[in-house]
Amino acid sequence: MSLGDIAGLIAAIAFVLLVGALAVPLLKLGRVMDEARKSLAEVTEHTLPVIDEAAVTISSTNGQITKVDTVTTAAAEVSTNVSALTSLVAATVGAPLIKVAAFSLAVRGLFGKGDKRK
Repeated sequence: MSLGDIAGLIAAIAFVLLVGALAVPLLKLGRVMDEARKSLAEVTEHTLPVIDEAAVTISSTNGQITKVDTVTTAAAEVSTNVSALTSLVAATVGAPLIKVAAFSLAVRGLFGKGDKRK
């Protein structure tokens, strides 16, 4: 055996040791990837029902918003009607009531001047 053969044998042993040292982390990385794949499958399995339930909830919420919109529209119409009724009552009753109040104040003023008990 020559010196070159010994050097080749040492290089081959070193290469085998290097391959063995790199095989362990690669095997562990393979297990990690398998677990990650399983975890992703479980997350997908649990996420899809949640998404379906969220879609049902959103659909139900849209129906309720439609009902609230109807109630809001009716409330706005009632508010408009009450405002119109208030304006009508103020125009119909307000002016004569002010005149009666002014007249009663004037009458009290006339009868009050003769009263000296103040």
